[in-house]
Amino acid sequence: MNKTHIIPNNIEERVQVALKYFPQLADIQIEFKLKKNIKKSTMQARPTFDSFFKSKKNRKYLILISKKFKISDQEFSTLDIPDDIFIGWIGHELGHIMDYQDRSRFNLILFGLKYLFSENHIVEAERAADRFAVKHKMEDYILKTKNFILNHAEISEVYKNRMRRYYLSPEEIMFLVEDRDKMADKLEKAL
Repeated sequence: MNKTHIIPNNIEERVQVALKYFPQLADIQIEFKLKKNIKKSTMQARPTFDSFFKSKKNRKYLILISKKFKISDQEFSTLDIPDDIFIGWIGHELGHIMDYQDRSRFNLILFGLKYLFSENHIVEAERAADRFAVKHKMEDYILKTKNFILNHAEISEVYKNRMRRYYLSPEEIMFLVEDRDKMADKLEKAL
């Protein structure tokens, strides 16, 4: 196990799969922590409080994972969801950490405040995390996670509409993949 990543044993294998897509995070301190419940969220990525006083390269991050999540009065165990869906969720959270990496202290604080008070900023932040995950070739996992939510009969339309508003749609993800692959082809031909 990487000394910079603290991962509970019962999720380590799945988290390691997601981390392989983000080699830039190999030396970044990230703690994955299971919590009984996280309000309004299944998972959350954020810098630790003391990171606001450190240089970018010395920041530490925390990914909180709710043990259970409730959608439309139906409770799910996060640990029991299919592996690909769990990995997709982790990939999205790692996308947030990629987004945080290049921000200055001031920008990171401003980002957090905007996230708390601006719904438009939430949309920007969540879509950016999805884009980072797709950029790192996690689209299959991200799509499975979205399809799990959008196609689950017991999940309310209210929750599904929230997903549609805040996150990239499957169509937008496929467009990004196509765009990414075209750029890779152009680079390969140029070399």
